[in-house]
Amino acid sequence: MSYFQDDDKNKDFLKNDDIQKSPLQERLEQEERETQEKRHKKKGGGGGKGGYFFTGLIGVIIGALLVWLMMPGLVNQMPGTTTSSMGENETTINQVATEVTTDVTKAVDKTSGAVVGITNIQEVASGGFWSPQASEQPAGSGSGVIYKVQGDKAFIVTNNHVIEGAKQLEVTMPDGTKEVAQLVGRDVWTDLAVISISSKDVKTVATFGNSDVLKQGETVIAIGNPLGLEFYGSVTTGVVSGKDRSVPVDINNDGTKDWQQEVLQTDAAINPGNSGGALVNLAGELVGINSMKIAESSVEGLGFSIPINSAIPIIEELEKNGEMKRPTMGIQLVDLTDVPSFHQQQTLQLPKDLTTGVVVTDVVANSPSAKAGIQQYDVIVEMDGKKIETAIDLRKHLYNDKKIGDKLTMKVYRQGKIVELSLTLTNSGSL
Repeated sequence: MSYFQDDDKNKDFLKNDDIQKSPLQERLEQEERETQEKRHKKKGGGGGKGGYFFTGLIGVIIGALLVWLMMPGLVNQMPGTTTSSMGENETTINQVATEVTTDVTKAVDKTSGAVVGITNIQEVASGGFWSPQASEQPAGSGSGVIYKVQGDKAFIVTNNHVIEGAKQLEVTMPDGTKEVAQLVGRDVWTDLAVISISSKDVKTVATFGNSDVLKQGETVIAIGNPLGLEFYGSVTTGVVSGKDRSVPVDINNDGTKDWQQEVLQTDAAINPGNSGGALVNLAGELVGINSMKIAESSVEGLGFSIPINSAIPIIEELEKNGEMKRPTMGIQLVDLTDVPSFHQQQTLQLPKDLTTGVVVTDVVANSPSAKAGIQQYDVIVEMDGKKIETAIDLRKHLYNDKKIGDKLTMKVYRQGKIVELSLTLTNSGSL
């Protein structure tokens, strides 16, 4: 207990050190000051390694903050970026505009302005049984080619099946304007027709080429309106797949082939609505009038065009006379192959080795055939020294090789015997 009392007294003594300090007390204070100075130096007061590291770290942090604050200004100066009004970055795509010109584009530029759309407007019955009415409605559409301007008229060539049965014809020009058209003439056998419109808005006329000089494999371009005016002025390319092709066609839709259409074959896409459009070469010259295609699921790339060299005489005749004036014989025909063998032997009395020819089923009164003595059930086997096997052979010889006023010689079987006949062709009556 006395120990604590003695200690209290000692404390009182220390509190009064400003009055008098003992040597031991001064020594202790000196050591305390030296210890504080050493601690201060260790905490960075004197430039040691720790101090330098801490200072550098602070500098890096401050620099990073400055760069971050300056980023919007730097972004505005970077190529390929823009800043929106909201301050958000939007990427800009750099484009290169290269105008490509080829032989195909040159040909299209030269001719496409001459290709127009043709709408066939027909009279359609409407209303009920008690109040029948008739209204004119579009029945189909196709294409045509402006080939000539004469005075205030522009002439357009197209297919006969494009304008067939039309009550009214409407032409759509490349700029979308509509023109009422008039029928000039048509020919069912070659499937060609000529119509006319006002020439006031016509800017381009097609140039006729020469289809005879086309080469197999040569590039050709089809221009037209496939599937209607929605795809106006469509362009497809291909090659001449074949020349001097013949395609059988049914003229009167009776299921029997009546004619062999001479055509160019191409693999350029020709679809419904392309009919009557242009087939051009790389010089932009019109070498064909697109006409038809083989429409079967197993067939691709079989399109056909009427050669322009075959079309030109028809076009000129239609423009001049409104129709093709062809020589006629005045007879009705059927192929021998369509006659039952019983009638071949018993009715016609033909030799068993005769299997081809054309049977005369009717003779028009006062026709060239009637005047020449041709009789019903005569079987035509030869004309002007050429063998005749089908009605198509007969028509091709008559329409392609003969003219009105020409003489025609032929051989026929009559009751099992050969009879030679001669007639003068006219332009009246039936075939």
